[in-house]
Amino acid sequence: MTTPATQPAQQRLPRTLTRDLSHHDGQTVRLQGFVHARRDLGGVQFLVLRDVSGVTQCVGSGLTLPLAESSVEVTGKVKAHPKAPGGFEVQVEDFRVISAAVEPAPVEIPKMEWNVNPETMLDYRVVTVRGLKERAALKVQAELVAAFRDHLMTEGFTEISTPKIVSAGAEGGANLFPIDYFGHPAYLAQSPQLYKQIMVGVFERVFEVAPVYRAEEHATSRHLNEYLSLDVEMGFIEDEEDVMSLENRLLAAIMTRLKTTAQAEFDLLGAHIPDVPAHIPRITLLDARALVQEKYGHVVGGKDLDPEAERLLCQHYAETAGSDFVFVTKYPRAARPFYAHPDSNADGTPSSEITRGFDLLFRGIEITSGGQRIHDHAMLMESIATYKLKPETLEGYTEVFKYGMPPHGGFAIGAERLTAKLLGISNVRYARAFPRDRHRLTP
Repeated sequence: MTTPATQPAQQRLPRTLTRDLSHHDGQTVRLQGFVHARRDLGGVQFLVLRDVSGVTQCVGSGLTLPLAESSVEVTGKVKAHPKAPGGFEVQVEDFRVISAAVEPAPVEIPKMEWNVNPETMLDYRVVTVRGLKERAALKVQAELVAAFRDHLMTEGFTEISTPKIVSAGAEGGANLFPIDYFGHPAYLAQSPQLYKQIMVGVFERVFEVAPVYRAEEHATSRHLNEYLSLDVEMGFIEDEEDVMSLENRLLAAIMTRLKTTAQAEFDLLGAHIPDVPAHIPRITLLDARALVQEKYGHVVGGKDLDPEAERLLCQHYAETAGSDFVFVTKYPRAARPFYAHPDSNADGTPSSEITRGFDLLFRGIEITSGGQRIHDHAMLMESIATYKLKPETLEGYTEVFKYGMPPHGGFAIGAERLTAKLLGISNVRYARAFPRDRHRLTP
């Protein structure tokens, strides 16, 4: 029967989640959740209830079912049923509407697919984000971030929080969102890079989980203008190999945790959690460009790898080394920011062309940019001049290098991009609850 929402509950049972119904076969339970789907077959009503842990089928008679997405409470007896979600259904004894939807949902959540009318899916994100696959992607990302934090803390890192309103860009001033800061020009931070380097002088090993902002006019499936950056910086390194080794261990720890905490989400999305090699393969940028040209006939233009070259290089290592990951190393100075540490020539002098920068590719796309940073003040000032930057705009950053900064390096992982590639999501916008791209400011 249906109980009015205002009726007080007497001797209420503790709430049971749908994932735990197998432990209550034959018992009476109390569920709370949302109307995921409903059917009325005359004298019998079927309600699929969705809570944070999954969905279950509830069956009753004489029920007045509210609109989909209404929040409800169901009390009833658990019964094994081979065709019901999870193998159990609830035979309704009492039904209560907690908060009724006042109009039909703009999208039928059980019928949503990412490849069908994606703009509509994003226009109504306040509702569509409730979908099972949509929230599964966000759950995986939450577990990924938690594993990121946990592992770094076991390696002696300290979490920091850096400004997101800045007076200059971390990478030379390009692609910045300007804002009015009490009558003064300011910008949204495109990276915590300069601050996390400063904090190496405090804690030696630091990390941050925070949004960053890039005013890039991309309209692709792999770019966002606001995304969650997982930033790492560590001091007293020998060279960039120490940084890559750390990321290797970190990724292994993340995947291990995901196998424990998010396997159900991967299963729902038909995705596979990769194994991380004990030593992720490395290849220099010049050799990578040559490889994709010689093996696949793809000629790479520009200073970096283009998307097709990234895909082909990952294909090569998946086939020859069984690795979904590959580090591309020794980037030219022209393709790296001013703070990238130059590599050493054969005689030990700094190279004028090659840096100790690297990218990490995963399943055909770059997910990390990193490397060793310049720590010597004179070398840094020379690099700023070479890049034709204004030293006065970077004084707050360069000042710390007058005071004994150690050799250091780090990297940044785009959380949405990694999540999307892990789950086989074709558009990175679906790996963020409320994405921001060049055309979208709502919801």
